[in-house]
Amino acid sequence: MIDVSSELAADNTDSTADEPPAVAVSIIVPARNEAEFIRGTLSSLAALDTALEFEIIVVDGNSDDGTRAIAREYGSTIVEEAGGSIATARNMGAKRASGEWLAFIDADTRVRADYLTEMCGFVEANGLAAASSRCRITGPWRAKVMEATINHVFPRLERPVLPGFNCFVHRRAFEDVGGFPDVPNEDTAFSRRLARRYPTAYAPDALVASSGRRIAESGLTGTLWHYVRLDAQRLRS
Repeated sequence: MIDVSSELAADNTDSTADEPPAVAVSIIVPARNEAEFIRGTLSSLAALDTALEFEIIVVDGNSDDGTRAIAREYGSTIVEEAGGSIATARNMGAKRASGEWLAFIDADTRVRADYLTEMCGFVEANGLAAASSRCRITGPWRAKVMEATINHVFPRLERPVLPGFNCFVHRRAFEDVGGFPDVPNEDTAFSRRLARRYPTAYAPDALVASSGRRIAESGLTGTLWHYVRLDAQRLRS
């Protein structure tokens, strides 16, 4: 496994003196027809209590509702994407980003005011290239099974799964592994590829809340089956 501290430090020495300073964190929000949820997400990002400089990039996947208008209300940078895969949207956002760290947050996920401070402090204190955190899945009681899996199973895996709705990663590491692969369960594939080269973990003191709408629509069994099928396709890919 790569020594992340030396690798990332080496990357920082590559910049030239005449380059404009990058923001500390670029927050990337992929969205397609998310007018119902994205206001809550962007409102939570606008309320971040941090000394860190950050930017918000909304990658709009050809929405035909009010998604782009809401993103403009919050002063977000908007990147237009043709409505393909979520991996493509996240990678396009990363390409547009100027931050040293990339925070991928889904359009139905809200963060606490201390999110950036906690995540940056955790990865830097522990010499990590990427991290996720505890989550709360809103919606029906069945969503608590998914919540428990993410909070208690994913962090204990040899190569922790960093859910796409809450993934905090150093730009150098992200680029080194080629970003999110365009395969089913792209966040699982990305997490495992990343963890083969860099240390990753879960921040115990950061918390996000994400929507359990898929479980509300499909039920727990239907949702689990959906992800099992995607993971089978990922492995075949």
